[in-house]
Amino acid sequence: MSQSLPNVVFLDRATIPAHVPFRTLNFPHHWVEYDYTSAQQVEERIQGADIVISNKVVLSADILKKQPQIKLIAVSATGTNNVDLDYCRQQQIAVCNIQGYATQSVPEHVIAMIFALKRNLFAYHQDIANGVWQQDKQFCFFTHPINDIAGSTIAIMGSGNLGQGVATLARALGMQVIFAGRKGEQQSKQGYVPFTDALQQADIVSLHCPLTESTTNLIGLDELKLMKSTAVLINTGRGGLVNESDLVEALKSGEISGAGVDVFTQEPADNSNPLLANISLPNLLLTPHVAWGSDSALNRLVSILFDNIEQFMAGKHSNRVV
Repeated sequence: MSQSLPNVVFLDRATIPAHVPFRTLNFPHHWVEYDYTSAQQVEERIQGADIVISNKVVLSADILKKQPQIKLIAVSATGTNNVDLDYCRQQQIAVCNIQGYATQSVPEHVIAMIFALKRNLFAYHQDIANGVWQQDKQFCFFTHPINDIAGSTIAIMGSGNLGQGVATLARALGMQVIFAGRKGEQQSKQGYVPFTDALQQADIVSLHCPLTESTTNLIGLDELKLMKSTAVLINTGRGGLVNESDLVEALKSGEISGAGVDVFTQEPADNSNPLLANISLPNLLLTPHVAWGSDSALNRLVSILFDNIEQFMAGKHSNRVV
């Protein structure tokens, strides 16, 4: 690497599809990118780096303390739980993230999942593939309930940009929107419905809160049993918000009628994950953490990422978390 120019290293470039263009940073620099970086490769690849870009690659204190020249960690996502922020504060390493780039993409994905589940589109697709139509001998057949979403109640957990974006689309489609209060709070603040009441009232529950100690397993079997048997759960937040084994049990027993899941406790997930192991369930819709990834959102993400780096080099703060 060049010693005279700032070294910029992108550790997991493949988290952004190749068809999304990158511009050139507006200052002289040396750029190196890797599609994937394993935990064992991190230390070697950030040697001499002044600026490190990471989406999901973990940058722990043990790794960072060996590279005191690092000045900026640019996270190419909203979540920063892959970076030791306390260490960065102590060592005055700047950390920035991407905010507000998927305020259209995620809500549209949520609505798409709601339509697919409430109208049982996937289940009907499976039935056709299994020859049910030919056996029925009618011009149509009804093996699963089909429910309109207009007039239904959606309980949104998390009232940030994404939760508000879902609320806007839901209202436009004729749904009643309620925001759930924090779990365990008996008295919710104005404009919020107590957590358990929200679960009991909802035809649809959509999760948009961060993953913290207090929100881990926010939805388990007890919560699923509070929901209507006709209700669906949508999780485009974080995998750990939902107990995955409990969710599978609830789907199989009819505690709820369906679930759409875009996020998993471990990613990529494999067949040891209860959801993937039960992917054939007709009322379970899985997508691989792509709710955020419309082309417009990806282009916006890249633009903000490069802006953050350029602003830092110009001595300004942009989307700084540290």
